[in-house]
Amino acid sequence: MHTVAIIPARGGSKGLKNKNIYPVAGKPLLAWTIQQALASKSIERVFVTTDDPAIAEVASTYGSEVIIRPPELSGDKASSESAILHAVGVIERDYHIPIDIIVFLQATSPLRKPDDIDNAVQLFLKKGADSLISVTKPDDLTLWESRAGKWESVNFDYRNRGMRQDRPTQFIENGSIYIFKPETLAVFGNRIGEKLSAYEMEFWQTWEIDTLEEIDLIEYYITKKHLTEEDVNQSNP
Repeated sequence: MHTVAIIPARGGSKGLKNKNIYPVAGKPLLAWTIQQALASKSIERVFVTTDDPAIAEVASTYGSEVIIRPPELSGDKASSESAILHAVGVIERDYHIPIDIIVFLQATSPLRKPDDIDNAVQLFLKKGADSLISVTKPDDLTLWESRAGKWESVNFDYRNRGMRQDRPTQFIENGSIYIFKPETLAVFGNRIGEKLSAYEMEFWQTWEIDTLEEIDLIEYYITKKHLTEEDVNQSNP
């Protein structure tokens, strides 16, 4: 069973310049996800797909193999799926690895506990799924939407709120871990197929980095939850 991690990390971020290699808690943001993938017992090889030489250098420094993606797959409108499809082709052709499972990790969501990736892969296999997403459960989420200038409650009835615990349980796709088979990506052109499973993470693992303001929050949780390289190594001797 060949399981590879693919981490898309293009240059040219608009919200936060050089976001993928921006310093976070003492190392480039991308490095956190690379080291988490390398520490996983389930993952055979770790690849970063990028168009940026500086990102490629950071990826190599922290132990990942690098796939250079073409410019047409690196713009603002290029999907992650297109970059992963390209990476799969390179891995199978140049590295001669017949991929069975793809673990797609987003560098902007580094709040993973040492066993999250392995537990997610085990759940994926146990459920016989063709795809998996990581999710978090908010304690009390009441959503509103402006429709034609009028505010409407989306996931609850404001006229009959009822008890919080009686509302349907809903989940947030937190963007941290995606798992799928190559054939799922090939057939659907999407990371999600027909038999989806979900790996639940804690609510504090919802947060990701898109702007400068979110870095302090991520650094707080990295420190508070002891998500350091030393803790990862101790959990995966």
